[in-house]
Amino acid sequence: MPVKIALPKGRLLRKTAALLHRAGWALDEYHSEMGFYRPRSSRFPDALIRVFHEKDIPVQVAMGNYDLGICGLDWVQEMAVKFPGSDLVRVRDLCYGNGSLLVASMMAEMPRGNGAPVRIASEYPNLAGDFALRQRLSRFSIFPVWGAVEVYPPENADLALLPGGSALQDSGMVPVASVLDFSAFLIANRNSWAAKDLDEVLTSICDMPLEGEKKSPSGKPPAGTVPVYRREADGDLVRLALPDGHQQQPTVSLLQKAGIALDDYPSASGNRRPVMDMEGVAVKVIRPQDMPLQVANGSFDLAITGRDWLTEHLDQFPSSPVGEILDLNFARVRLVAVVSQGLSIADAAGLRNLVSTRERPLRVASEYVNIADRYARNNLLGRYQVIPTWGATEAFLPDDADLLIENTETGRTIARHNLKIIDTILVSTGCLIGRTSSDYGPLKRKRIEAVVSRLHAAVKDA
Repeated sequence: MPVKIALPKGRLLRKTAALLHRAGWALDEYHSEMGFYRPRSSRFPDALIRVFHEKDIPVQVAMGNYDLGICGLDWVQEMAVKFPGSDLVRVRDLCYGNGSLLVASMMAEMPRGNGAPVRIASEYPNLAGDFALRQRLSRFSIFPVWGAVEVYPPENADLALLPGGSALQDSGMVPVASVLDFSAFLIANRNSWAAKDLDEVLTSICDMPLEGEKKSPSGKPPAGTVPVYRREADGDLVRLALPDGHQQQPTVSLLQKAGIALDDYPSASGNRRPVMDMEGVAVKVIRPQDMPLQVANGSFDLAITGRDWLTEHLDQFPSSPVGEILDLNFARVRLVAVVSQGLSIADAAGLRNLVSTRERPLRVASEYVNIADRYARNNLLGRYQVIPTWGATEAFLPDDADLLIENTETGRTIARHNLKIIDTILVSTGCLIGRTSSDYGPLKRKRIEAVVSRLHAAVKDA
């Protein structure tokens, strides 16, 4: 059987490509400009190589879908905290991608809650929960987020568990504890390690001297004066969440048409608290994926996100007090069902007939786990397993999934990976969302109506 290898996209891609170049792998289509997730190696022509989001790699290797992988130790530990008995072997520290996971606060010391739960926001919810237990916090709440963790304290969280770096430094928070120093690791599946011939692939990396980098410091709280965040309480303040990423530019264009000025959005320095020229409106920049839940729990009053993420949230929480206020008519994508071009099916009915002939469950991979679950149930796809992903979903077919639920603007990336669309689940555009029920006072309600009215006029004139 061929050796199956999972490589990272994102922050580790460039240095991983350089490492494998020095190891003589002669990879095609694995570089910083890539949009292809199936590179091939001239040195190991029989190896099956796929490119994944770094967060997915420990899970894929531990499950045995891949024999070897390269990812950060932070994501290895995030999985290990929840599944300490997983079949994963740490083969070698690769001495790049170094960093530290820190717990940070706006205060100079660890908040203890004083009877209220200590709120911790993080992309690493398992490590955050483990940290809270080790600190013997009597009451705590973990808020899993997709990113932009540094923007949540102090209004929406008391602590943030996040990597050290410029985002932390610019946030005004200070580290109060160190959780983990990490770097890139070569990892292996325990059963593959014992049963498969991995020697040639392992030797190409493990016998090579590495260009090590000095590890980041553990990030103990600095001595001296510590900045403390203060703000006046304002029950009439409207809290607006704006998106980061590819939705920023159309959001800026819409706000300009609405006559709403924003200072430092998008921000070249990474500032996630731009200033809006509307009185009584405070803005934060967060991930669109996080917005529906954050609006539902009262952290924000309004948010600009995609209808796909609102639908994903409502599929999980049908009675959630959040809904669409206004279709903003930009960032149009389709949420589609995708299969390999090698399958002779053209629609959901064909997929249902195919499933009826198989004994194993249908594997459905998606970032939209709740929409994927609903799609499989509504289309009577028999026994199925939903595989959560963090992106690069095209890499899962056909080896690690049978069906993808994916978003696409043109369909070109899907076709490039020898995949085909068999169904359109929904058409998503940017939308303004808010709470469906609230006890806002007259001033706050007036401010919200002013924002909605100006955006509605801009959309109508577009």
